[in-house]
Amino acid sequence: MGQIKQFFTLILASVFGGLITLGGLWYMGSNQLHPTQNFEARNINNINVPAGATGTSLDFRVAAQKSMPAVVHISASQSKDALAERRKKTPRDNDNPFSDLFGDNFDFFFGNPYGQPRKGTGSGVIYSEDGYIITNNHVVDFADEVEVTLYDDRIFKAKVIGKDPTTDLAVIKIEGFGFPTLKIADSDKVEVGEWALAVGNPFDLNSTVTAGIISAKGRNIGIIREKYKIEEFIQTDAVVNPGNSGGALVNVNGDLIGINTAIISRTGAYAGYSFAIPTNLMKKIVDDIIEFGSSQRAAIGIEIEDLNDDNANELGLNFNKGVIVRRVFDGGSGQYAGLLPNDVIIAVDGTKIKEGADLLEIIRNKKAGDIISLKINRKGTIKELPVTLKAI
Repeated sequence: MGQIKQFFTLILASVFGGLITLGGLWYMGSNQLHPTQNFEARNINNINVPAGATGTSLDFRVAAQKSMPAVVHISASQSKDALAERRKKTPRDNDNPFSDLFGDNFDFFFGNPYGQPRKGTGSGVIYSEDGYIITNNHVVDFADEVEVTLYDDRIFKAKVIGKDPTTDLAVIKIEGFGFPTLKIADSDKVEVGEWALAVGNPFDLNSTVTAGIISAKGRNIGIIREKYKIEEFIQTDAVVNPGNSGGALVNVNGDLIGINTAIISRTGAYAGYSFAIPTNLMKKIVDDIIEFGSSQRAAIGIEIEDLNDDNANELGLNFNKGVIVRRVFDGGSGQYAGLLPNDVIIAVDGTKIKEGADLLEIIRNKKAGDIISLKINRKGTIKELPVTLKAI
């Protein structure tokens, strides 16, 4: 009987020990990561195969080296006399459209717009060897004293040559010759998905380069409140912060494709997307400012909105491509031509208009006195209206 009891004791001990061992193994296994558990192991396709002819290297050194010397740091300040003069014209200058981009932090980044004389910093792109520099209007709009620091740390006093609030562009000039410039690319040929580099001076960190892709083209984000504004921004996800304004957006070859202008943010800092004025718009405005001191733009004299499914239904239309005339300005070309609110522009000079960017692209290449033919849809009726463009 004793032997039988001993036998069962050994069996129970063995079973218990086995359970402990299995439990320990299970516990150890459950605390390990198994990224390939229940999956068939596969090789990464062609990991060592070089990119084809259309592949783009992620080495941006050449683009950075070409672009950085042509991007400058701008310090702008407002004297007390200039502030007093500005107050006479605009008692409260807190309606600056770019305050919306930075919210309560606008004064922190750009100075109090209606209290003490303002100071601010930004960036600029050298446009010509004799010292013309492109920047944003909001960088120098308030300033009567402008200082430019080059990539090689030389410092110059600059003169404001002209400003165009409708596109948020400005031109300043430093004296000298042989300054580095950038090749200007055709921004119409830029494609969504391309790599782009933002070069500027965010938070006074000189010669900062960030990379991203072209996220969209022809963006209208509603930040410019001027009557005859033009917004057809290149949107990127390259990091841009206060101080980048007026700096360069370049392609992988280091060619200029845009002027970094805006971000949309609740904090004043980068929140995902940035916006640049395309070079094809920039060049005409800048050339006009250099030659005439101001932009020589012509305009139809209307406020527009892209047609889409929602507003097409509101207007009882069976199509969703075109541009709605939301407002006709008194004394403008559109009013004299007979345009009315809710007319939908569907073609200009035989070219189809799918969105506002299409219309703006055509108009920006026109001058005062040019006559264009607008094809419109007015409550289902197609009309052709000749419009003589007026200067703004």
